[in-house]
Amino acid sequence: MERMPYQAELDAAEVTVSTAPATGVTSTDWQGGLPTLCGKQVVLRELRASDAASLFALLTTEEVSRFISPPPSTVEGFERFIAWTIRQRAAGSYVCFAVTLKGFDTAIGIFQVRQLDLTFQNAEWGFAIGSPFWGTGVFQESATLVLSFIFETLGVHRLEARAAVLNGRGNGALRKVGAVREAVLRRSFPRNGRFLDQVLYTIIGEDWLAARKAMPRQSFRPILH
Repeated sequence: MERMPYQAELDAAEVTVSTAPATGVTSTDWQGGLPTLCGKQVVLRELRASDAASLFALLTTEEVSRFISPPPSTVEGFERFIAWTIRQRAAGSYVCFAVTLKGFDTAIGIFQVRQLDLTFQNAEWGFAIGSPFWGTGVFQESATLVLSFIFETLGVHRLEARAAVLNGRGNGALRKVGAVREAVLRRSFPRNGRFLDQVLYTIIGEDWLAARKAMPRQSFRPILH
């Protein structure tokens, strides 16, 4: 999700709660507050205002931000973004998890999911992890937890992601979790005065669930509030 749904100029806009039935969703408790997802080395939880400083420090570096829409440019901007994520979650249209390391409560990245239709059957996801934690297994474990939440709790059928063709790390990360390349979206992503080609990736819910059943039993699980 290189073009993030948050827009600073709209962060005070009224939020409309969808009343459309979310077919296939196994639980709506997440609209009142996200569950905590625990793995061997990571804990994913809802964002808090206190996460703004660490996210600003980690997600505004050149290596992290070069292939995503410009993140908030100040700590205060991240505070407004965090408040926006909570409003959107309560409206039932979007969720955003903070990534932390087990035993430490500092946010080192985020995973976002937004609906592409009123039923949340079609959705888009994106992620950003601070570069000191690249290659540590943090992404893989976090992504697996988030994908389980997306397909088993939100009830998503088709999940999309976009990655700039030039973003080798992002493309590799998506392939690693089973995303299938569907198309190249030519000149679809504006960045730094240029329009970049993007690859469209998808994961289908039934494919993910079948693959999960074939996996060895994992030691991580979601822990609800």
